[in-house]
Amino acid sequence: MKVEQIYTGCLAHAAYYIENNGEAAIIDPLREVDPYIKRAKLDDAKIKYIFETHFHADFVSGHLDLKAKTGADIVFGPTAKPGYEAIVAEDGQVFDIGNYKVKVIHTPGHTMESTTYMLIDENGNEHGLVTGDTLFIGDVGRPDLAQKIVSDLTQEKLAGLLYDSLREKIMPLSDDLIIYPNHGAGSACGKNMSKETTDTLGNQKKVNYALRADMTKDEFIEELLEGLTEPPGYFPQNVMMNIKGYESFDKVMSKSKNPMTAKAFEAAANETEAIILDVRHQNDFIKGHIPRSIFIGIDGDFAPWVGALIVDVSQPILLVTPKGREQEVITRLSRVGFDNVVGYLNGSFEAWKKSGMDYDTVTSITADEFAKRYPENKDVIFDVRKQGEFTAEHIDGAKHTPLDYLNDYLSEFPDNKTFYVHCAGGYRSVIAASILKSRGIHNLIDIAGGYGAIKSTDVKRTDYVCPSTLK
Repeated sequence: MKVEQIYTGCLAHAAYYIENNGEAAIIDPLREVDPYIKRAKLDDAKIKYIFETHFHADFVSGHLDLKAKTGADIVFGPTAKPGYEAIVAEDGQVFDIGNYKVKVIHTPGHTMESTTYMLIDENGNEHGLVTGDTLFIGDVGRPDLAQKIVSDLTQEKLAGLLYDSLREKIMPLSDDLIIYPNHGAGSACGKNMSKETTDTLGNQKKVNYALRADMTKDEFIEELLEGLTEPPGYFPQNVMMNIKGYESFDKVMSKSKNPMTAKAFEAAANETEAIILDVRHQNDFIKGHIPRSIFIGIDGDFAPWVGALIVDVSQPILLVTPKGREQEVITRLSRVGFDNVVGYLNGSFEAWKKSGMDYDTVTSITADEFAKRYPENKDVIFDVRKQGEFTAEHIDGAKHTPLDYLNDYLSEFPDNKTFYVHCAGGYRSVIAASILKSRGIHNLIDIAGGYGAIKSTDVKRTDYVCPSTLK
């Protein structure tokens, strides 16, 4: 059966292309839809359906633009209430793609409208299951997102529904079925996803904690909710864009792709209260950047960090990008709903310097240099990694101030003494440094290479000790 997974690493997102006998379908498309249209043209196929597994929270789907450009019908599962023309399918309804069939299986739990799609080949054999955020490889979808939209849909209620969906709708299916999830490792839509992006249902029954045959509903709910962190703040806004609709990607690109001179850029920053977002490499940002600009590098986990730290998708943004990558940056912002890009600095940061404008730097030292300073500075080390990373191992004496919630820890940074900031490899610590400096906190030093580099020195570290080994 012709099923292609189109994977986008920065969002850990998988869309799917299905084609047979001149007809095609796209499942869970990203915001920019031309790649799907070009893919169908290679097969001389017409896109007939756009299937959505649910109203996504971590990205804005391209379903509306794809419908406008191809005439394809949008299909949601039962209970969905989109604010535009779409087919709201019944549980068990079957759609034809050439000689293939796609069967709707309503699997509420991640959200109420969450739906999986059974792929049936030309011989009537069940080939695979596109599971959206219901079932991942190694995990299942978090059940706490819908509560941000409808308050009485508690995470406990949805977790119970997810348990029923998995046991009644998915686990009875053939072990040979290929599972095609919407996300892989790195997505905030789950907590324990594998790096693998497909697997058989039979193997998942063996290795996925949520599919244990002897698991009670209470045990499922407890284990699913354990360790579940607060979802990124932009998630509810993306959900509403996917429900209500949004401006076309082509219009967003047209208005955002606006080159500015240094003086025009400065004027726009003052007039619009836009955030200046610098997406160059962290090493370039350290050497020089526009004062009060925020660093989130395009070559890291860019879009998720933008969503987590800027949060408000309507926030005006001015861009400093590597030369030639302006369109890529605007595209990746739009994927998570940030459509209000005012423009970008033409000529990148070099144009700012040539104009004679003031600029700022970040003090950064090597791990070896930090090791020399460590004995006298044990009380002023700040680790901005995630909770699990810090718990597993950290510098002895370091304070944990995770980047996701950095604004909650501003009072902990000393104002009368130099302090040190690090992450795992140097990307997140520069993000943290830029945020702190934008708030007037300049007495910081970044540790280049982060914890990975520090581990090669003689700096004392604290390792995690399993509670069962304690006496």
